Amino acid sequence: MLSSFPEQERCMRAAGAALLDKIGCAIVVAHSQAGTLAWILADARPGLVRALVQIEPKGPPFGDTVSSLSTKITRPWALTTIPLTYSPPPLDMEKPLSTKITPSKSAEFLDCILQEEPARQLVNLKNIPILIETGEASYHAMFDHCTFEFLKQAGCEKVEHLKLADIGIHGNGHLQFLEKNSDEIVEVLEKWISKAVGIEDVRELPDDGCRIP
Repeated sequence: MLSSFPEQERCMRAAGAALLDKIGCAIVVAHSQAGTLAWILADARPGLVRALVQIEPKGPPFGDTVSSLSTKITRPWALTTIPLTYSPPPLDMEKPLSTKITPSKSAEFLDCILQEEPARQLVNLKNIPILIETGEASYHAMFDHCTFEFLKQAGCEKVEHLKLADIGIHGNGHLQFLEKNSDEIVEVLEKWISKAVGIEDVRELPDDGCRIP
């Protein structure tokens, strides 16, 4: 971690892109605060990211909150603090996206900050299979749906939101990899990845001509 998150994002854009240029196609898996770095990596090298698994990524879009909707914009590019590739390109770098509050349909969930229509599109992410995964007992259960809705609005056609409780996996908090049923969760994620990229074993990602567009 760096003291400046924008600087950390800039470093990841350069270092992560250089790594993918060297190793080729990859499946990117991120958790929590690293979620912002995964968005940046996929945006920088969309032709080399075969699938993106976001386990409770940093959120919700535009802000940071665990108890109530915050109207303070801490990530002006919604998913990140530094620019992502939107179409049409924003003209105001300080306030690149026009926003609105979308009320939640349930008191169990937070309201979302989404874009005003017509929404700018995340053109480099729209064709990448993306999974947002959320545990039942995590504080992310209140707002991960906002990240899912934001991505759909921004043109990401292959995004899915997997709530572990919906498939019978109960009781998980934010640090799922430390919990007793972590192997069960890994199995679910592996199956999703295999289906998303069309291979039987996620450990054998083939070099099939996937290169930078």
